[in-house]
Amino acid sequence: MVVNTKLSDLEVDRIFHALADATRRDIVRRTLTGEASVSELAGAYAMSFAAVQKHVAVLEGAGLVTKESRGRERLVRADPDTIARARALLDAYADLWRSRIDRLDAVLAEDAD
Repeated sequence: MVVNTKLSDLEVDRIFHALADATRRDIVRRTLTGEASVSELAGAYAMSFAAVQKHVAVLEGAGLVTKESRGRERLVRADPDTIARARALLDAYADLWRSRIDRLDAVLAEDAD
């Protein structure tokens, strides 16, 4: 079975590296339902504004969020398409491993008979 995710290896690496951090996962969660300014996001964490900006930059580099300038504000919004593609990758891997386990179960059942 070939896993077809429409994501390059580099994209996969960036996405899962970005999601490996709890703060970045929380930023994605907060911006899934609507946009939030970097200032609003920074207010939710016990870290500097600059640290939150760096987290947002990692997420933006992975394509998980977009950032738009509106006046003096920088608005962040999750990109559901990239999230869906990452989920499709995980679903494909889950299917692959389920298939392998089912085949192993069948082999073991044959041996038992």
